[in-house]
Amino acid sequence: MQRGSFQLMKSVNKTNVLNKIRTSEPISRAQIAKDTKLTPPTVSSIVKELINQGLVRESELGVSKGGRKPTMLLINSNAFYVIGVDAGPETVECILADLSGEIYERTSSKLKNSISNDEFITILKENIYRLLQFSATNQDKIIGVGVAMHGVVDVDSGTSLIAPNLNLKNIPIKAELEQEFNLTIKVENDARAMALGESWFGGHGDLDSMVAVNIGRGVGSGMVISGKLYHGAQDIAGEIGHMTIDINGGICECGNRGCLQTFVSGDAIAKQASKKIEDEAISRALTGKKVYEYAQNGDKVCIDILQETGMVIGIGLTNLIHLINPSKIVLGGGVLKSEKFILPVIKQTIQERALTPQAKETEVAVSTLGDDATLLGAVSLLLVELFDDV
Repeated sequence: MQRGSFQLMKSVNKTNVLNKIRTSEPISRAQIAKDTKLTPPTVSSIVKELINQGLVRESELGVSKGGRKPTMLLINSNAFYVIGVDAGPETVECILADLSGEIYERTSSKLKNSISNDEFITILKENIYRLLQFSATNQDKIIGVGVAMHGVVDVDSGTSLIAPNLNLKNIPIKAELEQEFNLTIKVENDARAMALGESWFGGHGDLDSMVAVNIGRGVGSGMVISGKLYHGAQDIAGEIGHMTIDINGGICECGNRGCLQTFVSGDAIAKQASKKIEDEAISRALTGKKVYEYAQNGDKVCIDILQETGMVIGIGLTNLIHLINPSKIVLGGGVLKSEKFILPVIKQTIQERALTPQAKETEVAVSTLGDDATLLGAVSLLLVELFDDV
């Protein structure tokens, strides 16, 4: 066997052991060997190396199955830290988190309506500096910054190509932040980052494929296949919000007619409600959040609108199931605060429209990460690098 091949196998084995500990902790060396099909001496050697690197720690003894109680292994969560940034379209939020996703510090800034590329970059830098200033963490343990950016992102260059809600183009986020902080910088579309965060921190188990859909001011999604984000040929995979639902529908901000997000975004929900509510003062002040509040108080018009929204989302997700056939779909974003009105109709619509009995049973759940889903997704951009490159 060539030396390069041996080193590669060694690296693959090490990655497999580390990720087995991450997804199954606490776990014994014997169980790792059984699950990964590696020999016990190989597992012991790799674990020793990971402990010496500070990535893995030993814990209390496990349950005996006839012999000595095994020593259990866990990820050493505070071995390293990551800065996660959720950038736009209305705020910039930053967190400092450890390897388990526990958040230690937060900062945020509102974004004004009219802003330049330079002003946007300055706000990013100011928030990161403020986070570092507040934190008592050893900054040598910070391995990088993950940025979840709305719109279209060139992942390789870390450039925001189009940020439609900010009306900005070609923002060199990675280049600017690398120069300023001398850290590894990863930039990703916010919905795709959220999907990766769900696969790492959402408690969904070891799925072979998962789609996360973010429905709020816009609609986006990300696909995680075998633990990896799927980007597509030109980095636009997951733009489910621009799936055409009605060829004669209203004009979307992308210029096409009848896109999914023209029916189910927060603004779209408010617009539909304003057409049906007769009180002009209430109608003018409507937001998606207000529609939910009125529905909570028993307003029949608002309840009907949210249930109609659930049906349209269900149609969009059925299309997604037929195209991608994921093991699970996770929903997040502000619109899903109306889960009790929307989710049952989503599931019912999939039941009525999916092609096969198995497809009808595709699991659909609302994110348990709440408002931190995208921020933790930004953190996970760096963790993928760390855990796949041990």
